[in-house]
Amino acid sequence: MSRHPAILLRAALPADLPVVTEIYAHHVLTGLASFEETPPDIAEMTARFAAVRQAGLPWLVAEAGEKILGYAYASPYRSRPAYRFTVEDSIYVADGVRRRGVGRLLLARLIEECEAAGRRQMIAIIGDSANTASIGLHAAFGFRHAANLRSVGFKFGRWVDSVIMQRPLGPGDVSLPAT
Repeated sequence: MSRHPAILLRAALPADLPVVTEIYAHHVLTGLASFEETPPDIAEMTARFAAVRQAGLPWLVAEAGEKILGYAYASPYRSRPAYRFTVEDSIYVADGVRRRGVGRLLLARLIEECEAAGRRQMIAIIGDSANTASIGLHAAFGFRHAANLRSVGFKFGRWVDSVIMQRPLGPGDVSLPAT
């Protein structure tokens, strides 16, 4: 029998946003996954959540024993209409629960939901080329290295790269989407 409660995935609710905001704040203040330097407040995170949901895209949480362990969402890759079939993923796991498969579960479900919504490409923009955990997670799900943007960020007193990875969703670009 496992000593950890089962991890459940579900659509995020507005009531989850205080914990989501705390998880993200930790990453902003301690890591390079986000190039933000000041954590957004609950009002800003609420606006981001609303924008994702208004775009018809998923925002998920992983929870165990009623505790939120992480979250993931897909957002439009860019605002211009030609990008409408491409999404960018974001995944953040709570401090203290990394390496338990939370990110893996979230990314798998995020891919499924974006494919079901008719999206054709998913982009991962990973802060820090030394972020082997995120790079490895994405590679395990079929993302391929598309670019390394060298020294495009400056955080914690040093230059930081962005790694861009890409994965087709559903049929990808082998057929035209229904418009």
